[in-house]
Amino acid sequence: MKKLINASVFAAVLMASSAVLAGFNGATASGKGGFQGPGVETISVVEALKLSDDTPVVLNGKIEKSLGDEKYLFNDGTATVIIEIDDDDWGGLNVTPEDVVVISGEVDKGMLKGVEIDVDTIQLKK
Repeated sequence: MKKLINASVFAAVLMASSAVLAGFNGATASGKGGFQGPGVETISVVEALKLSDDTPVVLNGKIEKSLGDEKYLFNDGTATVIIEIDDDDWGGLNVTPEDVVVISGEVDKGMLKGVEIDVDTIQLKK
């Protein structure tokens, strides 16, 4: 009898959680959920250079060249800034200096290095 009650409770919980998940609108085609709504607005490099350390930013522009050691020169037409993209953050994306990209990351200010952008995600602009 105890096993039957446990099985019934397990089945009820499983059905309820399936119903909740089926109605969840945050799921993407890949099955990974995420926030869908307003976020950090796209700004210019000139504006990003004025922000405080660790401020989240989204920038549109072109990667002009590699500077080595995961650093690149980024230009959006208003100014240039050094960006750092870890090798594992590229996600298989290939980019040329002619491609316009959208980068998301944060301002990284240092006494010796000035302002850089530490990139978390990069994608081709649609």
